[in-house]
Amino acid sequence: MSDAAKPTAESPWAVATLSSKIKDYIDRLGSVWVEGELTQWNLARGVVYAKLKDLDQDVTVSLTVWSSTLQRLTEQFAQGDRVVALVRPDYWVRGGSLSMVASELRHAGLGDLLAQLERLKRTLQEEGLFDASRKKPLPFLPRCIGLVTGKDSDAEKDVLRNAQLRWPQVTFRVRHAAVQGTNAAREVAAGIRELDANPEVDVIIVARGGGDFQNLLVFSDEQLVRAAAACATPLVSAIGHEADSPLLDLVADLRASTPTDAAKRVVPDVADEAARVQQARARMAMRMTSLVNGEIERIAALRSRPALADPGVMVDARAEDLIRLVDRGSHLVQLRVEREQTAVHRLVAELRALSPQRTLDRGYAVVHAGAALVRDPAAVSSGDALRIRVAGGELAAHAD
Repeated sequence: MSDAAKPTAESPWAVATLSSKIKDYIDRLGSVWVEGELTQWNLARGVVYAKLKDLDQDVTVSLTVWSSTLQRLTEQFAQGDRVVALVRPDYWVRGGSLSMVASELRHAGLGDLLAQLERLKRTLQEEGLFDASRKKPLPFLPRCIGLVTGKDSDAEKDVLRNAQLRWPQVTFRVRHAAVQGTNAAREVAAGIRELDANPEVDVIIVARGGGDFQNLLVFSDEQLVRAAAACATPLVSAIGHEADSPLLDLVADLRASTPTDAAKRVVPDVADEAARVQQARARMAMRMTSLVNGEIERIAALRSRPALADPGVMVDARAEDLIRLVDRGSHLVQLRVEREQTAVHRLVAELRALSPQRTLDRGYAVVHAGAALVRDPAAVSSGDALRIRVAGGELAAHAD
C-alpha cells in the first residue's frame, strides 16, 4: 500500500473499509492442511463447533464444520480424536471475528492425551479403585461439609447457597484451589488431604462449574485421583459436565452432575424432612388412636357379656344345676339300693328254698346210720343205732 493511499487522522477509513480489506487479505491465504487434537466437538442444529489443539504446544483454534461438509464425512469424530483437517480462514465482516472452516476431516490416530487417560484408567481399574464395594455411604445429615473449589467461583456459590437453603444449620470448611492449569491437580489433592484429616468434616465435595475436555483433564490426574481414592471421608465429585467422565468421577463415592446437584444430594431439605416427620407422627398418632379405640371397644364388649356384667348369674346357674344333679344322684342311688335290696331278698328266698333246712321245716327228716346217710331201709340191720335229724334237732333211735 502506497503512502498516498494510507488513511490519516484527517482522512481515516471507514470501519467497513477496514473489515473489507482484512477479509480480502485473509481470503487470499486459501486452504491449508493442519494436524491437531479435538478437545471439543459439539453438534448443534447440524453444525459442529469444535476446538483443535496443537499436539505439542498450548495453542487452540476454533473450528466450524458446516452441515454440508458433515454429511460428506465417512468417519465418526469425537472429542479426543487426533485429526488432519483441511481448513480455510473465514473472516466475518459484521462481527469482526475470525474462525476456521473445515472442508475435509480425517482421523490421524487416537489423541495422545486420550491414550494416556485410557492407560491410566485401565491401571486404576485393575487396582480396584473403581469398585462399588469401595464406595462409602454419605451421612444422612452432615454437620460439617468440606468443599474444594475455585475461589469466588460459581460452583462455590451454588454449593453454599443450595446447601444452606436446604439446611441452614449446616457448616462448611472451604479450601480454595486452582481448578485448571499446571498447579490445579496438586492444589486440589492437597485440599482433599487437608479436609480428610479434619475430624469435624463429615463429607467432602470437589466442585467445578464444567468446562471443555482440555480444562477437565486436571480431574483425571493420577496424583489427584489417588488422593481421592485414599480419602477416608466420603467424597462427592461435582465437576458439572455430563458429556465427559473424569477419572475423579469413577473413584469418588458419589458423582453429582453439577455443584447444585451435589448440594442437594449431600444435604437433605429441612422442609421435606420436617414434612416427613410430621407425616410419620400423624401416622403414629392415627395408629395409636385406632389401637386404643379398638382395645376400648374390646373391653366394653367383654364387660357387656353376662358373665362379667353380673358374675353371680353364672354362680347361681351352676348352683341350680348342682342342686338338680345332687337330687337326681340321691334319687338314683336310692333306686339302685332298693333295686339291689329286692335282688338280695329274691336271692335269699331262692337260697332258702333250696336249703335242706327248708325241707326239714316241711316235715321231712334225715336219717344217719353212723356216718352214712340212709337212703334205703334195706341198708339198715335190726338193732342198728340211728340218728334222725328233724327241723327241731336230732333224735336217737334203733332200727327194728
